[in-house]
Amino acid sequence: MIDWHWPWAFFLLPLPLLFFWILPKVKQQEAALKVPSLALWQTSTQSAQIHTQRTWPSLILPAVLWLALLTALARPHILGDIVEMPTSGRDLMLAVDISGSMAIEDMKWQDRPVNRLFTVKKVLNDFVSQRQGDRLGLVLFGSQAYLQAPLTFDWQTIQTLMNEAQIGLAGKKTAIGDAIGLTIKRLQSHPEQSRVVILLTDGANTAGEVEPLKAAELAQQSNVKIYTVGLGADAMEVASFFGSREVNPSRDLDETTLQKMADMTGGHYFRARDSKELEKIYDMIDQLEPTEKDPEIFRPQINIYYWPLSIALFISFLIALQALGLFRYLTSIIRKAK
Repeated sequence: MIDWHWPWAFFLLPLPLLFFWILPKVKQQEAALKVPSLALWQTSTQSAQIHTQRTWPSLILPAVLWLALLTALARPHILGDIVEMPTSGRDLMLAVDISGSMAIEDMKWQDRPVNRLFTVKKVLNDFVSQRQGDRLGLVLFGSQAYLQAPLTFDWQTIQTLMNEAQIGLAGKKTAIGDAIGLTIKRLQSHPEQSRVVILLTDGANTAGEVEPLKAAELAQQSNVKIYTVGLGADAMEVASFFGSREVNPSRDLDETTLQKMADMTGGHYFRARDSKELEKIYDMIDQLEPTEKDPEIFRPQINIYYWPLSIALFISFLIALQALGLFRYLTSIIRKAK
């Protein structure tokens, strides 16, 4: 089915005729013409008759050219089949800690030690791919919080941006409160029944202008549900001068505050000590009941204005050749007259 962006362009179709009708006609004045011989007069008369016979056929190409230009100006396009967008889902913001402590290698992936952010990327990619139908957004935070991706159905882009995140890109400290505040700001214009935030961190709030509990209070007032995930192992062996010793790499994790934030907003707090626990946590969050939304439809369109534009260009080329041929014809007559 062909549709038009600017169909009013066809109202310009009679414009060339209006120029002929409205503009005053130039009166032709007779002038004395000296003809040295009768043969030359006959030749000139014949050429004039030929030119008169050519007048109407020569108007066909300019008329088609004008029609093709107006057709291209009207911007024709072909409408595709209606595509129905997902009718259910949640508006889910992911707030991921990329502070300096995320570089601690207390996780394992395929039996090899990896840092915390590497594990988050691997598990989060699987989680995001299973949330088709949800609008997902991504906030990365360290000393500051940054919106990496606004809410979108394009979960592949969320995966790409998450994979490109680097430790320390937002600073070495942890601004949990600012990250929550930024997610609330991005969710305020969306339905209240579907506002969800998943906050993943391995430490305590050490930067930012907003306290985490104050941010949770604002989330509660905005009907935003927060799921908090505390990341990091409880025990880790490190090498020292006197041999290896066991330390707690998660001693800075503020579980009390994370628990309160989740309870205040109707969410849950989860503890992920390794990659398997993190996978289970995301599986549990993945079971959230979707919220029904008004159906959204999308109808793709293919622009085809370049077809009449190509025809107009071709006709312009023909008219140029025709004009060149007429010019040569008149030139040959003048030469014969001399």
